[in-house]
Amino acid sequence: MNDEYVVIAQPFTGKCIFLEWDHVEKTFRNYDNITGTSTVVCKPIVIETQLYVIVAQLFGGSHIYKRDGFANKFIKIQDIEILKIRKPNDIETFKIENNWYFVVADSSKAGFTTIYKWNGNGFYSHQSLHAWYRDTDVEYLEIARPPQALRTPHLILSSSSQRPVIYQWNKAMQLFINQTDIPNMEDVYAVKHFSVKGDVYICLTRFIGDSKVMKWGGSSFQDIQRMPSRGSMVFQPLQINNYQYAILGSDYSFTQVYNWDAEKAKFVKFQELNVQAPRSFTHVSINKRNFLFASSFKGNTQIYKHVIVDLSA
Repeated sequence: MNDEYVVIAQPFTGKCIFLEWDHVEKTFRNYDNITGTSTVVCKPIVIETQLYVIVAQLFGGSHIYKRDGFANKFIKIQDIEILKIRKPNDIETFKIENNWYFVVADSSKAGFTTIYKWNGNGFYSHQSLHAWYRDTDVEYLEIARPPQALRTPHLILSSSSQRPVIYQWNKAMQLFINQTDIPNMEDVYAVKHFSVKGDVYICLTRFIGDSKVMKWGGSSFQDIQRMPSRGSMVFQPLQINNYQYAILGSDYSFTQVYNWDAEKAKFVKFQELNVQAPRSFTHVSINKRNFLFASSFKGNTQIYKHVIVDLSA
């Protein structure tokens, strides 16, 4: 599969919808789908040129599919253990020392946020981080801790019942170890990270109260900026070419797009978007064109094109 594709989860139809770029019409068109039940996440991962898709569902269990190039279709190769993953809410994929992993944040009272590792034939359960915390989001990032100069893998878990928890990768044990939490940040729905000139920042989403931008200071995250947020379920940083953006969605008002001001070292308001109940913002780059996919809980997924306007004239 050498072309460009986008996959979208559709919970109400229970499908993962795959779109491909039409180089003639210059639009996205339907390519294929994976049919399921209450599908909430469709996460692609490519291992040694083979495409796999992790399909997380609220009912009927979650599954892993592979793309069969000869049959030209997706084939289910594995079920994800239903006793641990009861109500998946987010999936992240990552690679550590040539090993592939994915982690599922489980938001049920009886579920376990669990890491799975690729063994050459399939994914098997590698580590359960903690149980019964109703995790809503998991973010993989690499940060350095003194006296170490090199960045090491970390995970940040967000949940409805505690402050965001930071786990650090232990190379000797090949496990993530609970290090600390982010103080004074209750009710964080999600955490997403970005980098500017080597510094690591995170965007923390709150449904009620202020969402925040924080900067890694070597041993902890420090407050940089607060954004008033009412009904926010997504605060997504995105880099498009040399532009660093952060997009703060809202269920009750316009979505706010912020642009990073290098002199002020913070975000400034840039644009408003009219998206109904946004849940994610994803950057897709095709043939030097940059698109923003804005998924909606109440309406259609919208696609925006990034354009540069010359205001010098």
